[in-house]
Amino acid sequence: MNVLGLLRPKYEITYLTDEDVLEDALEVLRESGFTAVPVLRQNGQYVGSISEGDFLWAIVREGETVLQTSKVKDILRRGWNPATDIRVSMEKLLMRSANQNFIPVVDDRRYFVGIVTRKDIITTFGQKAKPQPNDTRSQEILAAGMH
Repeated sequence: MNVLGLLRPKYEITYLTDEDVLEDALEVLRESGFTAVPVLRQNGQYVGSISEGDFLWAIVREGETVLQTSKVKDILRRGWNPATDIRVSMEKLLMRSANQNFIPVVDDRRYFVGIVTRKDIITTFGQKAKPQPNDTRSQEILAAGMH
């Protein structure tokens, strides 16, 4: 298995651009129901992710008017929720998922191609861990544990 088997492609993802006005961006975030989303440049390159907390801290620091006067790039925390290359190993992807709810995936030129979510990783590997009908040893272990 590779990252492509887990990837949610860009066209299915809610994302913002770094040029979005905060008020509009916050509305997109609210409508999506997500607490954080990827942020892209106008050309499609990944630049970071933004969370509800980033908006909140901007309002606390500068007041509500910041929502009309600033853009996403003005409050973006660089280095938070880093992207991974599309050729990442499954081991590294699993390690990354321990600290990130979603992992942005980029190509060689840092163009955003989609995300892999922690939930998708857990679901996929959980299904693979279930005993298969022909796996008699796993069935014996499960049966023994039920007594």
